[in-house]
Amino acid sequence: MAPGPLLAAACLAWTLAMFGTGLSDLRQMLATKSVENIQFLPFLATDVNNLSWLGYGCLKRDRTLIAVNAVGATLQTLYILAYLYYSPAKRPVLLQCLVLLAVLAAGYGYFTLGIGDARLRLARLGLFCSAFTIGMYVSPLADLVKIVRSRSTRCLSLPLAVTTFLASSSWTLYGLQLRDPYITVPNVPGIVTSVVRFWLFWRYPPGQDKPYRPLHA
Repeated sequence: MAPGPLLAAACLAWTLAMFGTGLSDLRQMLATKSVENIQFLPFLATDVNNLSWLGYGCLKRDRTLIAVNAVGATLQTLYILAYLYYSPAKRPVLLQCLVLLAVLAAGYGYFTLGIGDARLRLARLGLFCSAFTIGMYVSPLADLVKIVRSRSTRCLSLPLAVTTFLASSSWTLYGLQLRDPYITVPNVPGIVTSVVRFWLFWRYPPGQDKPYRPLHA
């Protein structure tokens, strides 16, 4: 059963809203001409994720996946370039970007030249995308202990939590209608981690916490 146009539109709108939360970091970099208190690795990881799902969408010929991830990859690349421009330590940033390009080149070679069967290629790429997305959603929970100890949610973004919850919920329904576990499964952790963030905001309301300074990437 193909997803309806309203569900596809919801996936597109909420995912782009989630990617758009990075615009606040971009505005901060442009205003302060610095990258202080802005993490670089999330931009890089999200860019890899977008480009991987873009490849999956092209193989699957899914216009919604293609549109969302093409825009997402463009935005993340813009954030990366701005960070590189304003970063005082350009060498480690460039090194991480080169590693990203190497990973993408190796992945492209493996999935296009190393796997001849189209169905197997789609399945392997879907498995990779799913695993990477799950890792992205789960990794921020490593800061849970720091947040509880400091009783501060300053390192969390409420708009990002809301848009992640809505986007993950939309994509979970989208995957269920397509009967595609590679889309459905990795978005469930997005719902769970968003609910955890909501609980943290309720437990430690902004303005009632201790000063907390997030670590640089």
